[in-house]
Amino acid sequence: MSHNKQKKIAIINDISGFGRCSVAVSLPVISHMKVQGCVLPTAVFSNHTGFPSYYYEDYTAHMPRFMEEWKKLGLRFEGIASGFLGSAAQIHIVSEFIRQFRDARTKVILDPVMGENGKAYPTYTEEMCDKMKELVQYADILTPNVTEACMLADMPYKASGWSKGELHGIMERLRELGAGKIVVSGLTSDSFITNAISERPGDLRLLRQKRVGKVRSGTGDIFSAVIAADCVNGAGFEESVRKAAAFVRDCILVTEKLDIPETDGVCFEEVLYKLK
Repeated sequence: MSHNKQKKIAIINDISGFGRCSVAVSLPVISHMKVQGCVLPTAVFSNHTGFPSYYYEDYTAHMPRFMEEWKKLGLRFEGIASGFLGSAAQIHIVSEFIRQFRDARTKVILDPVMGENGKAYPTYTEEMCDKMKELVQYADILTPNVTEACMLADMPYKASGWSKGELHGIMERLRELGAGKIVVSGLTSDSFITNAISERPGDLRLLRQKRVGKVRSGTGDIFSAVIAADCVNGAGFEESVRKAAAFVRDCILVTEKLDIPETDGVCFEEVLYKLK
């Protein structure tokens, strides 16, 4: 009996019971886009780390056992989507997962969840940053925010005012690390938010839309999930980035209308029907 009659994406990320981020948003988005999501947890949280208090269980020791059982089942994946990784050991495990499960049809979508607003997350060590740079070699699509792009490219961060030449420099440095298609999100100005995309050496396109609402948890996970599902469904890259950005905008708008606390993520459930 084959378990590979439907397109599948391996979702390597943490599970947060409350707060709408990571697997809690990526799995329903990918499922809605008619792709089966198969979850390999990196950690299990009661609620995400943006809250004052949380309980969590590290899942590093269990990850290889998942891989062993999936191998027994003969699972094949059209996509491998990696998100939050909590240690250098987990980055190594993801490298092993890709080597063991990737075949000619598999696309790797890497969201290097390393930091934001110019700073690395407290969990991120120098060793982890170095290991993440090595992981980039496997990325068919790389989806860093501007902070993470700067960390990977060893370039100084700035909140705004990026020139095309500077963005070209970042893109080419990420390509030297091995990335295929790249989208750098979160380039902000007073009125707009811009995603910079590149599909090949020398290519740079800036996709702008009006900035709305507050910064909220989980939007990066939603953005990457749309791109991952679109990728295995054969959508064009620029079209996919535009779709992901527009969907995140719709999520933020409805969340603002309902006056949801910023920690609670976005009410994507209210607008999931818009996603095609």
